Amino acid sequence: MNKFNATLSILGINPFVFVPQQILDTIFLEAKKNKGPVPVCGTINGKKYNQTLIRYSGEWRLYINTIMLSDSPKRIGEIIEVTIKFDTRLRTIKPHPKLIIELNKHKDAKKNFDNLPPSRQKEIIRYISNLKTEQAVQTNIKKAIGFLKGKNRFIGRDKP
Repeated sequence: MNKFNATLSILGINPFVFVPQQILDTIFLEAKKNKGPVPVCGTINGKKYNQTLIRYSGEWRLYINTIMLSDSPKRIGEIIEVTIKFDTRLRTIKPHPKLIIELNKHKDAKKNFDNLPPSRQKEIIRYISNLKTEQAVQTNIKKAIGFLKGKNRFIGRDKP
């Protein structure tokens, strides 16, 4: 596990820290890549997190959300203690079985879903899979199918 202290910064509305280059090099070596999102895990001030390293505007950043650090947008300038390592765990999320059923019923929606970038597919799958009630699942699957057919917005996105 790599450990460092960093000053919490903000880009737009997103709090983040820069990861020292030597630590990035170690993570990239373990990940066998230095492009695209890189899954990482560790601790922020002793609290465990799972996150993804992202490169934006030529800089690698570890974005710090409010789950990782409470009130993080209000703590800009604070020095935090970070541990970080490449996360080797598989992070795939299986689609909700009812989403699969509905996609198979609506071939046009399934075709549009299959043509979405993997990140957008994952966004839909994750959203529906994390819903707590059966009613919420049903309602949002219906919205997702409508979105994939170009009829409505879904999860803050315009028609595909």
